[in-house]
Amino acid sequence: MSSMTVTWIIVAVVVVLILAALALLLRKRQESRRREEAESLRAHTKEQSSVVEQRQALADETEAKARGAQADADARAAEAVRLQHQAQSRHSEASSSREELHENRERADQLDPDAQPRQTRREGSSEQRSERE
Repeated sequence: MSSMTVTWIIVAVVVVLILAALALLLRKRQESRRREEAESLRAHTKEQSSVVEQRQALADETEAKARGAQADADARAAEAVRLQHQAQSRHSEASSSREELHENRERADQLDPDAQPRQTRREGSSEQRSERE
């Protein structure tokens, strides 16, 4: 082999070694950048996780308030229904009592020989008022 060929082989080997070294260096730089990016992303995620936890806590609190308000509304609605039933019952009792009083008056008028019929009694009481005046 000639010295020129040996020189070219040595140059080629050196170039290959330099290229391999550059590839290795570029790869390490890329890995380093990716590590830094991953670390930055982890730090950002850690910061945001506390914000997300606060949002979740606020959502849970709001949901609890909503459940409480719904329970209050349900209780008030049930109380309103109970009071409506009670009012209806009392109206019914009052109406029955009024009817019973009316029937008792009529029965008393029927039993009393001196009692005048209702209409006559009203006319008589008007005449009595006129006489008094």
